[in-house]
Amino acid sequence: MITIKNIILVLMSIFYVNVGIKHFLEPRWFLHIIPPYLNSVGLELVYLSGFFEIFLGLLVLFKKYRKYACYALIILLIVVYPANIYLAFNEVPQKLINITPFMASWVRLPLQFVLIGLAYYISKD
Repeated sequence: MITIKNIILVLMSIFYVNVGIKHFLEPRWFLHIIPPYLNSVGLELVYLSGFFEIFLGLLVLFKKYRKYACYALIILLIVVYPANIYLAFNEVPQKLINITPFMASWVRLPLQFVLIGLAYYISKD
């Protein structure tokens, strides 16, 4: 049976897999938003987060692992939040990735909480 929850689940999976793939195809884009104190391991973090986005984006499709995948996605979203904060408050990375201050601050930052909420919602059976 197709439900709103199933639609959200599939869209969530597609979103994370696509963003994860982008980490490998366009790593420089993500490097621009990594806070300077992490620059020495920036590329590794881009690839690592991309891997987990793909892996967890696929894992949520399996009911047996969905709860764990959703909780792991919540942790991942919290871990990458400093990059979004850095982006929101710094003009240079905003220009490098061609994003407006409004999008960086008022869309991306709250969107993380929406994604956390959706992951939590999907984790419940």
